[in-house]
Amino acid sequence: MSAIRLLVLGAVRQHGRAHGYQVRNDLEFWGAHEWSNAKPGSIYHALKQLAKQGLLRAHEVAPSTAGGPPRTEYEITDQGTREYLSLVRESLTTYDQRPDILTAALGFMVDLPREEAVALLEERVRRMKEWRASVTEYYTPEEGPGQLGHIGEIMNYWVHSADTGAEWTESLIARIKGGAYTFAGEGEPFVGVLADGEENPFGTGAPHAGDRK
Repeated sequence: MSAIRLLVLGAVRQHGRAHGYQVRNDLEFWGAHEWSNAKPGSIYHALKQLAKQGLLRAHEVAPSTAGGPPRTEYEITDQGTREYLSLVRESLTTYDQRPDILTAALGFMVDLPREEAVALLEERVRRMKEWRASVTEYYTPEEGPGQLGHIGEIMNYWVHSADTGAEWTESLIARIKGGAYTFAGEGEPFVGVLADGEENPFGTGAPHAGDRK
């Protein structure tokens, strides 16, 4: 699964309706260009592909009175919302060595009910521990990586990642159970997107030509 699909759907959904540069601006504001494949080209490509798949609806907006060509704005469809929530759920439970999948899901986890988010994260912990057990069938952490030569460092890294990942996830579960954050159905959510035209302190460039198509 690619994180860009979840990120783009989530960014459009938070705005209600957004053009490509707004989506790009938000993802840069979240730092997604540093920890995922959310680069400008992939963002505009994803918007067009998601629209072709019926997950986004494209609207051509008339040019402003100041002139210039029209641009395309996107809004999420009912099918797109179902896909988005499915991706959030899958990303919260999937355990692998790619941090972008979990990172993207964490940014949107509050769109789920609190109890469901906790259950998904608990499932993630269960899977991590199950995966760790499968690794230690071939590698004994107590004996150290030397038992497999330098290749043992790979196993050592995997086991360490599973241990620290489970510990961190359990601490997140505790915070959520303790009332942290506003989840679906609990009130006004935290707004983490930029208004159209709002300056992005983490931006990397000017509007892309694709916004004017």
